[in-house]
Amino acid sequence: MRVMGIDPGTAICGWGIIDADGDDVRLVDYGALTTEAGLPLASRLQFIYWGLDELVHRHRPEAVAVEQLFFSKNVTTALAVGHARGVVLLAAANAGIAVHEYRPMEVKQAIVGYGNATKGQVQQMVRMLLALDDIPRPDDAADALAVALCHAQSARYRARLEDAL
Repeated sequence: MRVMGIDPGTAICGWGIIDADGDDVRLVDYGALTTEAGLPLASRLQFIYWGLDELVHRHRPEAVAVEQLFFSKNVTTALAVGHARGVVLLAAANAGIAVHEYRPMEVKQAIVGYGNATKGQVQQMVRMLLALDDIPRPDDAADALAVALCHAQSARYRARLEDAL
């Protein structure tokens, strides 16, 4: 199964793509869509949409995984992330790809085994799980890969449960 993980943001939208086959997980590609400072919101969202659309058509993921929006003390940041998440959902829907959403604590639990893990711990585990020499940069790309890995693990467990029933 090919999974695209997304860490949405209007300034930097991280993305990561993995191939998962049972316990075997392999990195395909990762990066970030970075918008220019000072661009109007609509232009930033358009840039992110076009970038995601191109990535979806190039890599053909079977699933898109994204973190659920959590309430933040900074309302402006929460709104910006919400706008970017909407673009992610639209790009996936337009491509006919199922979107799977995970709470930040679920991602940390799946990757590190501890729901209150630090960002650094998650990034180190992403590096180790994908057998990389270094932590993927920017941080947004590492976060996107963590969400993709979370979905691959969750999908594997769901399939086992369905087989058992």
